[in-house]
Amino acid sequence: MMVDNQPSRTAEVARKTNETDIKLKFSVDGTGTTKIDTDVPFLNHMLDLFTKHGQFDLEVEARGDIDIDDHHTVEDIGICLGQTLREALGDKRGIKRYASVFVPMDEALAQVVIDVSNRPHFEYRAEYPSSQVGSFSTELVHEFLWKLALEARITLHVIVHYGSNTHHMIEAVFKALGRAIDEATSIDPRVQGVPSTKGVL
Repeated sequence: MMVDNQPSRTAEVARKTNETDIKLKFSVDGTGTTKIDTDVPFLNHMLDLFTKHGQFDLEVEARGDIDIDDHHTVEDIGICLGQTLREALGDKRGIKRYASVFVPMDEALAQVVIDVSNRPHFEYRAEYPSSQVGSFSTELVHEFLWKLALEARITLHVIVHYGSNTHHMIEAVFKALGRAIDEATSIDPRVQGVPSTKGVL
């Protein structure tokens, strides 16, 4: 949610290493529009869900050393997304700051709890019945989320309460993540300055 005279909450980053080459643009106040081109099809799907359910705009172009595995590409996209989220929010003036969202996906139920705190912390409670979804390793979900929380400097708790289909369980996580970030970063006209007794986040 934007208010009159609020600057556009958008940021972009380019990250090039010996392992990956990534360009990413993120807008907090979007319409759910994506333009995603990476070498990791399952992550493309999850980022599309995240963006649609958070009503963000996201552009990602990423190439990585997937001949080794998907790890570096997934990790570095998490880094870039976290960096752009932090930059786009600026001084965080007027935001709600907290959110707790449950999302079901058929038999699966995921919960994401967020504090846009400027204190990076990550807690993850998920046990998947399968170690792979297609060619995608489920351990990379942790890697992506941890790097996102670290670079965005948010407190992020992710709990998959139950499920029997690994795809559904991870999908519920990414949908809940989008909705939680959307809620926590929404502007509340009742909030004067930043939502902290310290006067700064």
